[in-house]
Amino acid sequence: MRTHTGERPYHCSECGRSFSHSGNLRSHQVIHTGERPYHCLVCGKSFSQPGGLAKHQRTHTGEKPFHCTFTECGKSFSKLEHLQIHHRTHTGEKPYPCSASDCGRRFSNSGQLIQHMRTHTGERPYHCSECLKTFSHPGALKDHQRIHSGERPYVCAVSACGKTFINSGALKKHSQTHTGEKPHCCSDCGRGFSQLAHLQAHQRTHTGERPYHCSLCWKSFIQQGHLDRHRRIHLAADTPGDQLSPSINPDQHIRPIDDSPEVFDEETVPEQHVHPELMSHLE
Repeated sequence: MRTHTGERPYHCSECGRSFSHSGNLRSHQVIHTGERPYHCLVCGKSFSQPGGLAKHQRTHTGEKPFHCTFTECGKSFSKLEHLQIHHRTHTGEKPYPCSASDCGRRFSNSGQLIQHMRTHTGERPYHCSECLKTFSHPGALKDHQRIHSGERPYVCAVSACGKTFINSGALKKHSQTHTGEKPHCCSDCGRGFSQLAHLQAHQRTHTGERPYHCSLCWKSFIQQGHLDRHRRIHLAADTPGDQLSPSINPDQHIRPIDDSPEVFDEETVPEQHVHPELMSHLE
């Protein structure tokens, strides 16, 4: 009847919370005493509540009794709260807003919000014991540690491929090379890309943005890879022709020598922008 009347006659002497049944009060009080009387027989981990033990045991049994009710989804989860978070991927609900001014981002669960806030605070509490590199969340640390261990647990499902990766994100990107999936589309021309980074680089062809600058000749590029290749041109300019790597084309050894901020493509560079030492290669 107390569920109808709202009566809660059992009070915790530590924090003042009240309960409708004495058993609920006793279960609550172990939070204050630190008592953890419920033990996992598989790994020995202990819990203050029987419900906590029951949830934990599903990590050993693989049981996932909570099923997504959205059609054509079929995902299942070991914990109700995980299902509730998953449902938000269908509904688009993001009830956790970032409190930082001028940010405005929202998240579907509190864990995502906590990790995001570290991008504002700079907090990186997770440390690699091998190289002392720090990370803002434990998943990133776990992925990084595989660089040291050599572990690559994510395997491409295509039998003729068999490539392995250190994290699921890298595997997902790779899998798109087999499926041909290009979920990232340019809003200007409609071209599709398998990876977000490729779309972002492509969009600079529309905006004209060239954020990667050569510190030696003022030339700028839309991608880091283009800048890296260009830097080899400066390196080659200081190398005698007969010592050049066979993989390097002398016709591309262009080295601007004035302070002009103009941007040129390699094949259209004016003669005055070619390093004198390389003219013999270009003639």
